[in-house]
Amino acid sequence: MLSGGVAALVNIVSRLGFSQLLRFELAVLAAYGVGMVTAYVLARRFVFVASRQSVRRSFAAFALVNLVAVMQTWLVSIGMRYLLLPLIGMAALVDLIAHGCGVIVPVFTSFLGHKHISFRESAK
Repeated sequence: MLSGGVAALVNIVSRLGFSQLLRFELAVLAAYGVGMVTAYVLARRFVFVASRQSVRRSFAAFALVNLVAVMQTWLVSIGMRYLLLPLIGMAALVDLIAHGCGVIVPVFTSFLGHKHISFRESAK
């Protein structure tokens, strides 16, 4: 849980930096990449320590699981940023709120995907 929280924080903080150079939509994607690599390293080291998968295989599976998660993150972030938050009159911290919600949405589905695909304990 702590490793996922650290990766989420890295994702959000790096998006703040990327937003200085890129449009929000692209900054979310770039930050997701940074957060994903952070999540992989932390999960491999501290969460799924019993995994017998090679680094190459587990990272490939990790990236595949994250294709679903990045779509969830991007759609929620963009939807909230351009549709929901303006609709309810939110004007302050819109990018941070939208991206934060986008990062939170795939937590459960990603954990299950990584547990059963990326870092499964034995080859099936």
